[in-house]
Amino acid sequence: MTGVPASAAGGASGARRAAAGAAAAPPAASGQVSARSAEGSASGAGRAATADAGHGEAAGSGSGPDVGPAGAAAAGPGAGEPVLEETPGVGAQDEGKTPRGKKIAAAAVNEASVWNIANLLTMLRLVLVPAFVALMLADGGYDPAWRAFAWAAFAIAMITDLFDGHLARTYNLVTDFGKIADPIADKAIMGAALICLSALGDLPWWVTGVILGRELGITLLRFLVIRYGVIPASRGGKLKTLTQGVAVGMYVLALTGWLATLRWWVMAAAVVLTVVTGLDYVKQAIVLRRQGIAERKAALEEKEA
Repeated sequence: MTGVPASAAGGASGARRAAAGAAAAPPAASGQVSARSAEGSASGAGRAATADAGHGEAAGSGSGPDVGPAGAAAAGPGAGEPVLEETPGVGAQDEGKTPRGKKIAAAAVNEASVWNIANLLTMLRLVLVPAFVALMLADGGYDPAWRAFAWAAFAIAMITDLFDGHLARTYNLVTDFGKIADPIADKAIMGAALICLSALGDLPWWVTGVILGRELGITLLRFLVIRYGVIPASRGGKLKTLTQGVAVGMYVLALTGWLATLRWWVMAAAVVLTVVTGLDYVKQAIVLRRQGIAERKAALEEKEA
């Protein structure tokens, strides 16, 4: 026995092991290991002094923290590696945003999708409007041959109106351009035909006024109540469109005899359907608006509660 307490020897050996651990540690973590070694030796020396009182656990507690390779690992994950601090919320923001390149590509796809078969048919109807007017008024507007050509242009426009909407809905070709241009093309070709017929004296102006007034009024009404919902097209509205097209087409042709009488009755049926379906749309718009206001009021009350 040399008279040196075992705890003191343990403290010294702890310091030596700490120094050896610091030498073996990676260069990037040498500063942290040295600090821990100094702290361990100081702690070991303090506990060695306390061990002179004869406590049985002095040898175990006075050795201090063992900062070797295993001790460096126990100090925490990645102690020898540089810690990169992550900015909160950056990852979430990056995930929620669409890269600029993808936005440009999506815009290009949407722009290209305008040139689909449904929109091309709508554009054809728009081009046929001035062509129809020119053919209708050619040679004073009373030449049967020119009227026949005008009827062909009108018939093509009305037939394409049946197909473009069906194609757009069936093959998912609905675009913002189509939503705006399709009703404009419909009103343009019908309005041009009615105005030409009235200007030539073949159709009373009040008939033209009733039909065009109804069409423009319902279109405006749809825009006014669109915040509350969409007024769906009814069977009566589709029948009205078909009857109007047949009646106007018969008036465009230079018909005589019983066919001229028949077209008068067809036009009378078209006018009746125009008025009845127009009143029905007004009723639907009023109901839709009341429902929308009630739903918004209920949602507001629920939110406040």
